[in-house]
Amino acid sequence: MALQMSLTPPSLRSATSASWSSASSTSLALPDHLRRSGNRGGGVSTSAVRRGMKVRSSLETAGAVLGQVTEVNQDSFWPIVEAAGEKVVVLDMYTQWCGPCKVIAPKFQELSKKYSDVVFLKLDCNQDNKTLAKELGIRVVPTFKILKDGKVVKEVTGAKLDDLIFAIETVKSG
Repeated sequence: MALQMSLTPPSLRSATSASWSSASSTSLALPDHLRRSGNRGGGVSTSAVRRGMKVRSSLETAGAVLGQVTEVNQDSFWPIVEAAGEKVVVLDMYTQWCGPCKVIAPKFQELSKKYSDVVFLKLDCNQDNKTLAKELGIRVVPTFKILKDGKVVKEVTGAKLDDLIFAIETVKSG
């Protein structure tokens, strides 16, 4: 059985596109040391997993690591959100020239260590990422978007650490 990961952002999916899931899915190859010679599909058997062999999560494969902040761009953002599945995703939308963004950045990093079950991302809202920033409705920086199941469920504008913590807690508990 091959692992599958959809690379289509939720915003690009439409009800009229019946073949999007098979057309845009990519099989993730497992490293040779995780393949079993008797398994024609090249996957990992459940007994191998029980013996302690670890399979890289789709989140890691997409480029994000829990417990730290991952820099994203408009190409890497949606695949990471998709790979996060049911995990809460917190996106820090900032600019290089923003003073409050620089002040809250180390505190955002600390939050990523505190909430090790939450995916923390940051997006530089520069010219290269303008399309994604516009799609996400950025108006001021810093803005924090909190996503669950691929959808924005909360937003915190400004460098308001207490409001951000409250929003994360609310989404995690609800």
